Amino acid sequence: MSDRNPYRERPWTGHYAPGVPHRVEISTEPVWTVLDEAAERFPRRTALHFYGRNLSYRELQEEVDAFASSLASLGVGKGDRVALYLVNSPQFVVAYFGVLKAGGTVVPVSPVYSSSELGFQLRDSGATHVVCQDVLYGNLERTELPLKGTIVTGAHEYLPALKGALAKKPPLPSGPGIHPWGKLVRDGRGRPSSIEVDPERDLAVLPYTGGTSAQPKGVQLSHRHLRACAAQLRAFFPILSEGGEAVAAALPLYHIYGQVAVLLMGITLGATIVLFSSLDLGQILSTMERQGVTVFYGIPALYEVLRSHAKTSWVNWRRLKLVVSGADSLPEATAAGWEARTGKEILEGFGMTETAGVSHVNPSHRIKRGSFGIPLPNVEALVVDPDGTAPVPVGEVGELLLAGPNIAGSYWRRDEENRRGFVDLEGMRWLRTGDLVRMDEEGYFYYYARTKDLIKYRGFSVFLREIEEVLLAHPMIKAAGVVGVKDPKVGEYPMAYVVLKPEARGRVTEAEIRDYLKERLAPYKVPRAVEFRSELPKTDVGKVSRRDLREELEGL
Repeated sequence: MSDRNPYRERPWTGHYAPGVPHRVEISTEPVWTVLDEAAERFPRRTALHFYGRNLSYRELQEEVDAFASSLASLGVGKGDRVALYLVNSPQFVVAYFGVLKAGGTVVPVSPVYSSSELGFQLRDSGATHVVCQDVLYGNLERTELPLKGTIVTGAHEYLPALKGALAKKPPLPSGPGIHPWGKLVRDGRGRPSSIEVDPERDLAVLPYTGGTSAQPKGVQLSHRHLRACAAQLRAFFPILSEGGEAVAAALPLYHIYGQVAVLLMGITLGATIVLFSSLDLGQILSTMERQGVTVFYGIPALYEVLRSHAKTSWVNWRRLKLVVSGADSLPEATAAGWEARTGKEILEGFGMTETAGVSHVNPSHRIKRGSFGIPLPNVEALVVDPDGTAPVPVGEVGELLLAGPNIAGSYWRRDEENRRGFVDLEGMRWLRTGDLVRMDEEGYFYYYARTKDLIKYRGFSVFLREIEEVLLAHPMIKAAGVVGVKDPKVGEYPMAYVVLKPEARGRVTEAEIRDYLKERLAPYKVPRAVEFRSELPKTDVGKVSRRDLREELEGL
């Protein structure tokens, strides 16, 4: 790379908020020390709020220590993978830090997974133990996997007395290797034995990329990766105060976005984390206002629902310090509608499982709508020719490459994926994100598509997301997905799937949608067909799953 490479000049640092360093020091301590440090500084402050029940930082630390001790007595040792098959709950937080403190590696699993999806992840990761939600135990049992131990728990165990008495309590399974949560926490009182961990090399978490177009694969994230991302986020938002914030945990904690932005960042701040185990929007909104939530992380699909929800006005959104969107591109119509409704701008960010959750975000004092922001401190970013590593000029579209202390360097047991997904340049390990982006003169980045979602029609480039954005701006369209259809005469042509709003169903026609698109897109970008659906397949974080649409189209 030439010394005049504009990306090496890091123009984005000129737009950091005052006081934000270009580089931050990364702790060399294991992840669990984040909690120990918070418990030392804020022992009586509420760490977790769960439907009326509060746990202080000191109480949370004691629960984690007890659970870690019990895990060790069950044979969990350094490097053992322990799966968390749990909804958002105090148990998730206790188990997360407890596994790490016992020297193990957390394997977070989506609670909406079927038994076959669960079985794949457990087999692929080599998990020896599972911490399982009681209502999900049937799925785990159907995998018929030989596990060394299963720990079963229910939401009622951490609810206030009356709510706990009324909560659903399925019969607890019993048998060899099955352990009730409550007994382990009671029996494990005391500090666990110290486990020596190499934060640089030892895995803390083995999350699986959900993806919209490929088989999930494990991403190897060390203690240092997670500590780095939490420290980078903390430095990027100096408006947040230690011991003075309340963070809504509506995002699923099994997802790396929730783990780092909500859980680790929240505990780094000594914040109160307000946990929600289900997306009951009325309950979420009323609790947020009562608890004085100051930080809210969401995904575009959630903001789209909230911007027209009757109870959104229950929250004084202007009072919040941060309202952030990630995990998917934020449509312009959603961002504009949200701001008109609430008076609060959304900070769009970008991250991947491979970046420990976050690599870019808009600075709170200088938001550019349509951009997913600027790199965090310590993050290096390049935009290159997708077929090589040559940087493209500023303003041109290319593949995003990332390097930094929060960026993973490999996948779990995927040699071919490692060869394709990473490249060594100038002494650094770079992640090939597979995302097509551009950078403007000020260092803000803009998303276009996955490399897999760029199709060629008679040699012309067609970004499927661009078509989706135009569709979503239509006042009668609720959701849209576009895929490429192979055709030997033209290469590939776009096909659209559309969900209409209830009042438009039966009234808006395919011809009207195509006419609308013809007014806003070049002829080769207009979908050859528009198919109406009552709903579209989604990933477990709310993205439209193009993979499922393609497989359905191809009859797989």
